[in-house]
Amino acid sequence: MILKVENLRTCFRNHDTVVKAVNDVSFDLPRGTTLAIVGESGSGKSVTARSLLQILDPGGHIEHGTALFTPDPDGDSVDLLSLDPRSARIRAIRGRQISMIFQEPMASLSPMHTVGSHLVEVLRIHLGLDKAQAWERGVLLLEKVGIAQPRARMTSYPFQLSGGMCQRVMTAIALACEPRLLIADEPTTALDVTTQAKILDLLDELKAADDLSMLFITHDLGVVARVADTVAVMRDGVVVEHGEVDQIFHDPRHDYTKHLLGSRPGVWKARPPDAAIVTARTPEDQAPPRIAAIDDLHVTFDGSIQAVRGVSFDIYAGETLGLVGESGSGKTTTGRCLAAAQKPTSGDIAYWDADGAEHDVSALGRRELKKLRTQVRMIFQDPYTSLNPRMTLLDVIADPLRVNGLAKGGEMKERVAWALEMVGLRPDHMSRYPHAFSGGQRQRVNIARALITQPRLVIADEAVSALDVSVRTQILELLQRLQAELGLTYLFISHDLSVVEAICDRVVVMRHGRLVELNTTAALFGEPREDYTRVLLDAVPVPDPRHYTS
Repeated sequence: MILKVENLRTCFRNHDTVVKAVNDVSFDLPRGTTLAIVGESGSGKSVTARSLLQILDPGGHIEHGTALFTPDPDGDSVDLLSLDPRSARIRAIRGRQISMIFQEPMASLSPMHTVGSHLVEVLRIHLGLDKAQAWERGVLLLEKVGIAQPRARMTSYPFQLSGGMCQRVMTAIALACEPRLLIADEPTTALDVTTQAKILDLLDELKAADDLSMLFITHDLGVVARVADTVAVMRDGVVVEHGEVDQIFHDPRHDYTKHLLGSRPGVWKARPPDAAIVTARTPEDQAPPRIAAIDDLHVTFDGSIQAVRGVSFDIYAGETLGLVGESGSGKTTTGRCLAAAQKPTSGDIAYWDADGAEHDVSALGRRELKKLRTQVRMIFQDPYTSLNPRMTLLDVIADPLRVNGLAKGGEMKERVAWALEMVGLRPDHMSRYPHAFSGGQRQRVNIARALITQPRLVIADEAVSALDVSVRTQILELLQRLQAELGLTYLFISHDLSVVEAICDRVVVMRHGRLVELNTTAALFGEPREDYTRVLLDAVPVPDPRHYTS
């Protein structure tokens, strides 16, 4: 047994309120196996993991419990929870014997340091390598996790990389010192399916070759089915069910476990594609009106990095258009150009308002741009860095109303309360700050802020990637209900192809900044025309452990 946790209780104090984030949690992790912890956002999964290394956020403290860690089969055990969190003893364990892939790489990587600096620091501190040795090993680690041009990327800063690439950097850092136990907190959330498959293959190899043990926290049941030996299901800080992975999937005992399994995209399906929505082959005179059009879009960074190369497509009123591809394929950059958050190098972007008037997005003045941004809203990819930590939820969500003079006083609070209820949060949460919420809950705040101006076009950039399966289903159903009620149109940027299949009418596939394929959802998933599209579809994890044992 490499890890034995008993009666772990972790609490957070907020003014006069004490919240039991983890309440008497116990589990065992046999050496060389993987325990997956699943549950809704806010269920205590991440707090459990962070408690083991004593790296809790301010206000958190471990009330009681033990966590016996035995790095070597014949060695002594150490109670991680009994160590001073600032002691040299636990610092020697963190990063060397126990590594952690954190949930949000953009918030965990320092924007002031290059990728190489992050890797070199870990290798020099824990392995005693000199700078040159650490640098070369860092290059090999980046190559190992599937980053192209690893030597060049060593000199890049995190803000120059996509979310998926930053997640791969975090994985490289965690694996740098060949730990005995890897705590992976949503390690594949920001990854496209092909990169996800590579990382999972790498972890499988390390598990077999180095006897690596894993504590794997995720809301992706397809990943759980592939990697886990045992599963612990958490809800409200309590483990409600714990068992072998096959038993959890095929003979769940607890109602909440059954609920999670019933929320899988393969089980839950959104509305069928609207017959009125244009297909890839619908004649022009039968097509609904366009709400936006991108023509020959090019975006180049630093004079040489071509993020988007000659992309063209239309978005029709009332449809949900999916935009998929690997991390770094140009999806987010394309979406940011449409939202006028990124200036294109060349190409045309048109937007048609509610009166049918056409606007050249790239040529809009300051006043027109301000109006556009109430009609075209964006749900950002990163729920951590896109929320100001110094602002309450009321200030965060109401900001677009305040800036554009759309509401004030009591009306503003009423609209914020409405938005919070729409995304499954309580109105009394508006006085709290972002740090009081889990990653999934922060993403719901992000969605509430995007919807507060009641826009016509919403660009959802990985809007549900940080959400657990049950909340994801709620948000997708919410997005569709709002679409029907308010006549919304969505550009849905995602790497989760199961969600794209469930919610989108048409799909655009991008690779290396180019458009590879555009078709209706049914046609693209049923008979993909391009080899790259087939590769993407084949890499989607199947949420059934028997698929990987048969």
